[in-house]
Amino acid sequence: MEQKFIAAWAAAREEAARLGVRMRPIADGDAMKTARRALSGNRESDGFAALESAKRLDLSLEALVVDKRFTGLFSDEEANTALMRLLDAGFYR
Repeated sequence: MEQKFIAAWAAAREEAARLGVRMRPIADGDAMKTARRALSGNRESDGFAALESAKRLDLSLEALVVDKRFTGLFSDEEANTALMRLLDAGFYR
């Protein structure tokens, strides 16, 4: 499941780049650590604000974290953080 998440996040970052949203590249080996670190802070993930402006929060880390395919990879606290960020931005799936 972890490899599927990493691939999905990479694909989301590639799609965001096509939209002109610049995000830092993340090595596959660092993806889970990077995701958890992004969810433990008070700031949204890399590119969140730009994706919000482009109305494409579906490409954000937060959207992947609450995706039912990947919820088992994250703690309840991490998932709740992601969900609250999305809801605060007005993103409803």
